[in-house]
Amino acid sequence: MQAFEATNYYFEKAASLLDLSSNIKTLMVVPDRELRVEVAIEMDSGQIGNFIGYRVQHDNARGPFKGGLRYHPHVDQDEARSLASLMTWKTAVVDLPFGGSKGGINCDPKQLSRSELERLTRKFVEKIHDFIGPDKDIPAPDMGTDAQVMAWIMNEYSKFHGFQPAVVTGKPVELHGSAGREAATGYGVMLVTREALAKLGKTIQKSTFAIQGYGNVGSYTARFLAEKGGIIVAISDAFGAIFNQEGIDLAALDKYVATHGKIVGFTGGDSGSNEQLLRSPVDVLIPAALGGVFDASNAAEVEAKMIVEGANGPTWPEADEIFQQRGIPVIPDILANAGGVVVSYFEWVQNQQHFRWNLDQVRREEEERMVSAFHKVYELSQKKSIPMRTAAYMLGISRVGRARVLGGI
Repeated sequence: MQAFEATNYYFEKAASLLDLSSNIKTLMVVPDRELRVEVAIEMDSGQIGNFIGYRVQHDNARGPFKGGLRYHPHVDQDEARSLASLMTWKTAVVDLPFGGSKGGINCDPKQLSRSELERLTRKFVEKIHDFIGPDKDIPAPDMGTDAQVMAWIMNEYSKFHGFQPAVVTGKPVELHGSAGREAATGYGVMLVTREALAKLGKTIQKSTFAIQGYGNVGSYTARFLAEKGGIIVAISDAFGAIFNQEGIDLAALDKYVATHGKIVGFTGGDSGSNEQLLRSPVDVLIPAALGGVFDASNAAEVEAKMIVEGANGPTWPEADEIFQQRGIPVIPDILANAGGVVVSYFEWVQNQQHFRWNLDQVRREEEERMVSAFHKVYELSQKKSIPMRTAAYMLGISRVGRARVLGGI
């Protein structure tokens, strides 16, 4: 099953519970526009590097397209379609005036120099600048991109359209970014985890956590959970995993990763594999890396009492069915990791207003929006006796569908 097919499976499952016409369903499934461009640059060696860039704009019934740009060897058209669709439902679930888009460049940013990354980014913007903008499509950081890449995009876009800081979010704070944006997704994962545990009569304090992935989302999630008294017993990255039943010393781990670029070799825990981490007997398992982590081959071996999806699309439909059968609650990606786009919205608002909020206001507003969205999804799941994922999709689809009907074709 391809990624877009899996996303549409979840869509159909929720849409079947809503009174939608086949025409409206078709409108909401098919992307509005798909771009595929060649991005050719001169490498530091003098050779020509040819890369393929993508931007899929899925739905803008509720507002401008919004979604990340990722630089990764797995980026392709199908992945972009899937992630753009997820962004449509995600922005609707947390009630933002955006639609959904996604894209990126098929490349390995770790193999590119800083100057090559800058040339690649600027050339990509040159190819797509007519299709993005503060009121058209607003990119943001994703896997393999960061605030610096967003700064280059803003600067290159301004050469064609003048000063437009709201063209991207996730920019450096010094260049019209927002306080709290870098940590926003991890902070949102913590908030949703807190609320979900409360429904089970538990708290973050003294609960155990395993986190797959130690990039932006995984590392910030770990820190926020630890600050609340959570015990992080397992962490992994692309190279392997570490385990410590007493709790991993995150400050020491961060210092080690800053030097070595990976967690493997860290002496503050026992070494192991990603597969072992997914089988950890913890209160909460948080996939926070690439998609497609859980499938039919490993879902039956998961021993966590709850799964909170920090990553996009980590659970294939067959694994989701197994989790339902086993009674393992799953807090879906379109809710759990929406904190990033929530604070991206705040950054966009600040740019449009030419006014800056402080970190306390950003965190307060993010908490209000994330907690409200969680309870709406949870209450719907209880009322309809359906999984949280189906409830989240139902909420998102109903809001987008209503906007489609009101706006007309």
